[in-house]
Amino acid sequence: MTRAPFLLRTLGAGAAVGLGVTAYAVWEARAFTLRSVTMPVLPHGATPLRVLHLSDLHVTPGQSRKREWIRSLADLEPDLVVNTGDNLAHLEALPVVLEALGPLLDVPGVFVRGSNDYYAPTLRNPARYLLPDDGSRNTHTAKLPWREMSDAFSASGWRDLSNRRTLSTVGDLTFAWAGVDDPHLEYDDLDAVAGPADPRADVRVAVTHAPYLRVLDQFAADGYDAVFAGHTHGGQVCAPLYGALVTNCDLEPARARGLHRHPAHAGPGEPGSSWLHVSAGLGTSPYAPFRVACRPEATLLTLTPVD
Repeated sequence: MTRAPFLLRTLGAGAAVGLGVTAYAVWEARAFTLRSVTMPVLPHGATPLRVLHLSDLHVTPGQSRKREWIRSLADLEPDLVVNTGDNLAHLEALPVVLEALGPLLDVPGVFVRGSNDYYAPTLRNPARYLLPDDGSRNTHTAKLPWREMSDAFSASGWRDLSNRRTLSTVGDLTFAWAGVDDPHLEYDDLDAVAGPADPRADVRVAVTHAPYLRVLDQFAADGYDAVFAGHTHGGQVCAPLYGALVTNCDLEPARARGLHRHPAHAGPGEPGSSWLHVSAGLGTSPYAPFRVACRPEATLLTLTPVD
């Protein structure tokens, strides 16, 4: 075989493999998955609660399949919804986000905002996501309707936890809540929510969009039983049998998704530690609509008594 035909065949095979991987990655970004997790945080004898954790929807008006799947989650009949931000990905996305959430807005809920609730996404080199964070942020594009979104969520009865603490009742239990606005944009005000978690509550839960260590450290030290976060997309591009390569924050890739402890090696019940649940989220940037070994997800957590 001469050199030229061999090179052509090699290039052709490489291109075919590349197209196949790309097609799979685009398909996987639409393979919506429901995960189930048990988190023991309730007082002894309490009735278990079902919590639906939603994050990083990144909805655009044309995503009918995603909207229908989100709306179907109401059939799970959760007792509580925790929304950790990045709902929007288009200037006209708010009506379809509200339509997708539909009956879930009638369920008790809490929310915080993410960077993609504030600013419209832009076309960027996807490879930048795999590089170290250079500190630059997308704050110069068109502003998304985050105020209107927050008002609509609040009008439905969901609690806005952006740099706030509050109490609420879910079932027969009192929850002490704390949350911060998006740490990725440095909108978090940790001083505003600092201090020991309310000891009068049956369970203490903190919420953030991006799981930066400064936020997780404070919530764990303040005595919150659990922290909910999103932002990482679970790595979005994961290596099979290895996992996430990056998290787009300073959380280590080993905890890019799922249920963990914080600090990482703390045991259940250890003072100054908490459970951490990081959602891999349901969406992508509209300009990078792919996932690899990391299907889009929502999580149904069953909160059970500490045994």
